[in-house]
Amino acid sequence: MFGDTLLIALYAAIGAAAAGVSGTAALRLLRNRSVALSLAVVAAVTVAAMLAGTLLVSWAMLLSDHDLWVVTMVCAMAAVASLTVALLLGRSVVTGSRALTEATRALGDDGSFTPPATAPTAELAELSSQLAAASAKLTASRERERALEASRRELVAWISHDLRTPLAGLQAMTEALEDGVVPEPGVYHARIRTEVERMSGMVGDLFELSRIQAGVLALTPTRLSVYDLVGDAIAGADALAREQGVRLVGEGVERLPVEVDGREMSRVLANLLVNAIRRTPADGTVAVSARRESDSVVLAVTDGCGGIPAEDLPRVFDTGWRGTDARTPPAGAGLGLAIVRGIVEAHRGRTAVHNVPGGCRFEVHLPAAAR
Repeated sequence: MFGDTLLIALYAAIGAAAAGVSGTAALRLLRNRSVALSLAVVAAVTVAAMLAGTLLVSWAMLLSDHDLWVVTMVCAMAAVASLTVALLLGRSVVTGSRALTEATRALGDDGSFTPPATAPTAELAELSSQLAAASAKLTASRERERALEASRRELVAWISHDLRTPLAGLQAMTEALEDGVVPEPGVYHARIRTEVERMSGMVGDLFELSRIQAGVLALTPTRLSVYDLVGDAIAGADALAREQGVRLVGEGVERLPVEVDGREMSRVLANLLVNAIRRTPADGTVAVSARRESDSVVLAVTDGCGGIPAEDLPRVFDTGWRGTDARTPPAGAGLGLAIVRGIVEAHRGRTAVHNVPGGCRFEVHLPAAAR
């Protein structure tokens, strides 16, 4: 009895193997064809394996012709049913694939992607979901690129304007000096020096911003106290504050440790203080504070500029942005606050600006160092 069972299993295995090898060869020949045809081949292989094994076993067991005909008819009906289901499934998959292909073509044209209403398989549904996510990222990237390009065009226009004026003045003064028509050459020399220093500052800002945007800003973090940073920044800006008639004070500056690049963070505070002093009217006050907030250290510079229009607040730290009243010297090229944001973000921090009564407050949030 065990021997007969083993013999039946052997004949069935031989028939199934023969059908499997034939099906594998057929699939290799049809590997670039429709999935519907591949599914039909798989169904045909399944039925052929069953039929071949059955016929071999029937021959070995010497079944009667009637019994063999019955078995063959059963296998034939199974083949019809299997091929029908395989073709229907294949057609559904092909239809879904074509719909996904059509939707994907739009992704390459304009970046938009509308996924098909239904997907015949979980794999196609997952692919459709991933394409939708990629489309959203691509759209956001293109919007950022457009905004950056617009910002660059504005920056080029403003830099050109700001350079044209001093260059024209320098040309006129040098020509006057050459012609010897200047009663006091020393005055012109001082003006030329001032204009050259201002243009050198603009070029330095452009170089710094290009390093930040290129991601090559090298930081050397050290453990510092914000109390010392603020004290040095106030001392550096005191002369400008006196010249503008502005009071410069430190309010609530706590002795908090931070891990920052001292040189770059000093530039951040200097840019914020210069911006605040120039926007604050005479007899006004610019206040600097530092406090701990959760796991961050918040440096704040509050000025008396009168406030920034609400629609302009999101653009304050954009490259080249300047308020409508800041298009003339000594406003600069509108790079100071963009440099501030770039340096702060390089320190894994963030910047913010809020209107307060009589002015606005610029904030720098930095990760607090462990005490």
